[in-house]
Amino acid sequence: MKCNGSCQTKKLNGFGIGKCELGFKEIMEISKPRIVVLLVITAVTSMYAASKLVDGAPDLQYIDYLHIIVAGALASAGSSALNHYYDRDIDPKMTRTSTRPIPSGRMAASHVMIYGLAVSCISVIYGFFALNPVSAFFIAVGIFSYVIIYTAWLKRLNSSNIVIGGIAGSAAAWAGWSAATGSMDLLGFLVGFLVFVWTPSHFWCLAMKIKDEYAAASVPMLPVVIGMQKTSKYILGNTLILLPFSFTLVLIPDGLGLVYTIIAAISGGMMLVYHYKLTKTPTSEFAWKAYKVTAPYLTIIFVAVALDAAFHFPLF
Repeated sequence: MKCNGSCQTKKLNGFGIGKCELGFKEIMEISKPRIVVLLVITAVTSMYAASKLVDGAPDLQYIDYLHIIVAGALASAGSSALNHYYDRDIDPKMTRTSTRPIPSGRMAASHVMIYGLAVSCISVIYGFFALNPVSAFFIAVGIFSYVIIYTAWLKRLNSSNIVIGGIAGSAAAWAGWSAATGSMDLLGFLVGFLVFVWTPSHFWCLAMKIKDEYAAASVPMLPVVIGMQKTSKYILGNTLILLPFSFTLVLIPDGLGLVYTIIAAISGGMMLVYHYKLTKTPTSEFAWKAYKVTAPYLTIIFVAVALDAAFHFPLF
């Protein structure tokens, strides 16, 4: 039943708040659990790597990992809910988002906003006390970057929106790294910045897939502004930046080693092949294939960082 101001029905498996449902299913939807999992993996693997690679870093206990999981999951869920709230006017115009809880009438926008603000604030406070102030700072940076800089400011204003918005993903890795060390060093910064460099290739592939939907919602994603052919070249160009950048983590003093290098070369090489093919076939169908190759890269590369920390064989 739609929440249009007259909805009074309550379900047994949900919590009726006001005139709308706040059931488990709806909470999960506005929290975007797949993004939560991705960012938690990023944070946890970064935390583990820092504890092994940084001199003087303390040995971590299981409870330490639990703290970063809780703080990271809350931050991601809260940010995603606020994204749902802010995009409530354009979500009905896009097939991909039209069935979300707010446009479908299953949740009131005010409830989503309250949930998002509350969970976001709790994540920063929890990180401050359970982790450390530096980690809490990066958690706050991630929330601010995604909600304010990307969602509220750049998404509807500039075709470079996702480029700058990628800093939100970097913040998850920085939060994990600093959770282990209480500070930030060059390797930790570069590990996190990998997310920033990867993000455009990833989301521009998705934008090519649903270009018409973004156009209908008047969102200036890159393929809407410059077309499919040029966007495919931008994707290839960004990936050509990503690959050599990924190897800077090996070249710096006390950097990563053999295990990471092998995995980064293979996974990055696969992306490069598909993104080159995309320039030859710049269609929404092939963009979706390229997206499916690009999407796992981040998880693979951060698992590679953790594996390299566990089985470290320096190259230099």
